[in-house]
Amino acid sequence: MAAEVILSTRDLGKRYKARWAVRHVNLEVRRGDIFGFLGPNGAGKSTSIRMILSLVRPTEGEITIFGHSLRSHRGLALRRVGGIVEKPDFYLYLSAIRNLELVGALTGGVTPSRIGEVLHMVGLGERGRDTVKTYSHGMKQRLGIAQALLSDPDLVVLDEPTNGLDPQGMKEVRELIRTLAKDHQKTIILSSHLLHEVEQVANRMAVISNGELVVQGGVEELLHGTETVVSFRASPKRSFLAVCKKARGFVEKVVEQDGAFRVTMNAGYVPELLRRLVNARVEVTSVEPRRSLEEFFLSITESAQVR
Repeated sequence: MAAEVILSTRDLGKRYKARWAVRHVNLEVRRGDIFGFLGPNGAGKSTSIRMILSLVRPTEGEITIFGHSLRSHRGLALRRVGGIVEKPDFYLYLSAIRNLELVGALTGGVTPSRIGEVLHMVGLGERGRDTVKTYSHGMKQRLGIAQALLSDPDLVVLDEPTNGLDPQGMKEVRELIRTLAKDHQKTIILSSHLLHEVEQVANRMAVISNGELVVQGGVEELLHGTETVVSFRASPKRSFLAVCKKARGFVEKVVEQDGAFRVTMNAGYVPELLRRLVNARVEVTSVEPRRSLEEFFLSITESAQVR
């Protein structure tokens, strides 16, 4: 049985004068999801997130959260929601604890124990009394997530939480997101243009391009059965290309790049292609399937732009 839908949008749209930033966006986020909301910069992700968090009023459409209409029951709809949009801001000369106290005061106050708990959750338990100006960019991002967790929400909305981070910072945020979902039973909407990051943590996703929803569903479901890009390192070149040319029934395209051959093909035929290469005395030194959410994303957004 499918999990409960806790957030849905119906024909959601936002217009600025004559330009539609978002239009006809229909999302379904289920309890327990890590839901990747993907799209290139300027696609409409942040505008959609702002509408979901009631920071921007929609021009058209409806948003329902935990069974409550955001338009008519805003307080009930957002009571169990926490989030950050783009870059979180803090008073840099104050400590992390004091910053969280000030944020908590806006909603009636927060206990010291809860502040300590969320700081520990994001890995800042030992740095809570330090001023935020001493924090690295990655620590500030994690403090922003702590801010979103203050009210112990069931749904956490994170807009580009790894933006500007180095690989280690990205890994820390990725592990934090997994922990929030698994150990703390949070449902998470993760907005990002960093597709490989989302692929590693999300179980469901939606892709937006030019303000319109392109595709939505389970990550595995959407990637299953699609063509694979396989990277081969092989020689001699002429023999390799000759074998691929004769395999046009399952090999669609071959591109030479950075000393390797990127072969677009049906994934189920990789063993057959390898057999043919060996029989043709082609020396294959490496085979690396490269089918990923990024390849999928590029293919469908390019199709959307053509339309």
